[in-house]
Amino acid sequence: MVGILARRPFSHRILTWDNRETEISCEPAINNSDTVFSFLDEEGQSSSPESVNDDVYVKNEDQDEDEENEYKENVEDNQFWETQHQLLQAVLCRTTSLESQIRSITKETVKVTKQSENGCNCRKMVNDVCRNCLMKEVCSRLQNAGFNSAICKSKWKSSPDIPSGEHAFIDVVDNSSPKKGEVRVIIELNFRGEFELAKASEEYNRLVKCLPEVFVGKIERLLSLIKILCNAAKKCMKEKKIHIAPWRKQKYMQAKWLKTVERRAANNKTTLSNADYTIPLPRRPRASMLTMDLLEFLPNLRCTAVVA
Repeated sequence: MVGILARRPFSHRILTWDNRETEISCEPAINNSDTVFSFLDEEGQSSSPESVNDDVYVKNEDQDEDEENEYKENVEDNQFWETQHQLLQAVLCRTTSLESQIRSITKETVKVTKQSENGCNCRKMVNDVCRNCLMKEVCSRLQNAGFNSAICKSKWKSSPDIPSGEHAFIDVVDNSSPKKGEVRVIIELNFRGEFELAKASEEYNRLVKCLPEVFVGKIERLLSLIKILCNAAKKCMKEKKIHIAPWRKQKYMQAKWLKTVERRAANNKTTLSNADYTIPLPRRPRASMLTMDLLEFLPNLRCTAVVA
């Protein structure tokens, strides 16, 4: 039988010894130094263009995230200021017939007083007009028109939240409607100046410019405006990373027109002292006599049984 011989390369031989075959590969041995250098070359190649692009991509993702967060903050800030403007306009647009009458007389008196050349020796000036004389003139005109008007002086002590202070303004107390009860209208001749800030932002200044120079309104309306402006001032100082002054806080601004200790008419005939015109809280329901424990109020009371 003729055997078929297959040519095998020299690098690969099968030897037979003792009826056993052994396969031998004659390939060149692997050089460890070549392996190490080839690995380093591969590592260097992997960190060149593609790996650098990956790092740039990661940095771009972080930058995009920061820009997205900044965009969200800007949107929230814009929404805040737009909301404050809408709330402010809604409060200023509401008015009553009583407020309109008092406002008309007040503005006319202020206009005539500013145009007059009568001077005084007072130092408290508001827009080149003596503040004390202007309040007396407005109060007198309102009294002549039949309103219960007076010059009020508020004064409050210091507390952990706010410092002490005092303020003067005008008010009108109306009792003509038995259903509504007593209605108190506040008149502030320098209302816009009370909320101006030295280092305010453009958004806050634009909000303050919407305020009237002379405010005439009920206490509830005044409290709403104080809340809006104080929240805006807090937001403005936070954006500028400035600590808000205690005399700019809401409690301090409320005390200017609510903590009234003296109410005096222009002719000094009526005086009301130690009056606090804060909004009354709802009364608690009274306890029933059926559920009252008499022994709590009369501890010495003893009950004796009488046997007939």
